[in-house]
Amino acid sequence: MASEAEILDELRRLRARVPQLTGALAAGVDGLVLAQDTPGVEPERVAALTVTALGVAERMADATGQGDFRELLVRGVYGYVATYAAGRGAVLTVLAQDRVNLGRLLLEGRRAGARIGELVDAEAAEIEAETEERSEATASAKAPPRTTTARPRTARAPRTTNARTTTES
Repeated sequence: MASEAEILDELRRLRARVPQLTGALAAGVDGLVLAQDTPGVEPERVAALTVTALGVAERMADATGQGDFRELLVRGVYGYVATYAAGRGAVLTVLAQDRVNLGRLLLEGRRAGARIGELVDAEAAEIEAETEERSEATASAKAPPRTTTARPRTARAPRTTNARTTTES
């Protein structure tokens, strides 16, 4: 996946743009933490719960005809948890105080999710290309070289048919 340092930089920039954020993490759609800045919170637990919520949100969006998942917002007594799609392979989850400017949270969360998605998807594309190159190289190395030798042509006897003819009586 994308460099943890690059993703962590994006999380820190997000927290600088929205000072009421109390934490942010990026996770793969498999639930593994890619990078986190979540003091006082267990990032592995949040990532696992994020992926679970993502599955429900995707099914809900699909069942109601709303299209692909983009974001999920949960409001609790003490603040917000917002989850954003981050490309094909990751999600961004941010934690915010109750007094956060919600419009700013949504706007900046979307931007950060898009940037993290670019990082993760670009890295995944590079890995896929390298894997494809390796498999092509391996396949060509294992395949015996094709040599074509001209075969002498032999004359064939003309075909005969045993077609029956009918005569009218």
